[in-house]
Amino acid sequence: MLDTNLKHLESRKEVDELLKSSENVMVCCGRMGPMCIPVYDIMEKLEPKYPQVQMRDMDFDIPDASYIKNLPECSSFMGLPFTVYIKNGKVLKATSSIQNEKQITKILETVF
Repeated sequence: MLDTNLKHLESRKEVDELLKSSENVMVCCGRMGPMCIPVYDIMEKLEPKYPQVQMRDMDFDIPDASYIKNLPECSSFMGLPFTVYIKNGKVLKATSSIQNEKQITKILETVF
């Protein structure tokens, strides 16, 4: 499990339940590494400002992270984390590697 203050997704079942119950979802799939931690920190900071978006993390090394890893939108990604923005069950945006607060906010404002 990742050491963040975000809610964690630990199984494909949890992902499926979240996507069924929530219109707007942001999932950051990574490790506790130097490219991932800043994204988790930004998500924690932005979470109260975007109550309409369910923000979650997912450990890249668990078997059920294959859901994120195998998304067509992530097929060319080389760096962690993989961050996906999903609206009504459809991936509208995906990014890899570190993102800053301005980049993440722009995506949230555009997608949701």
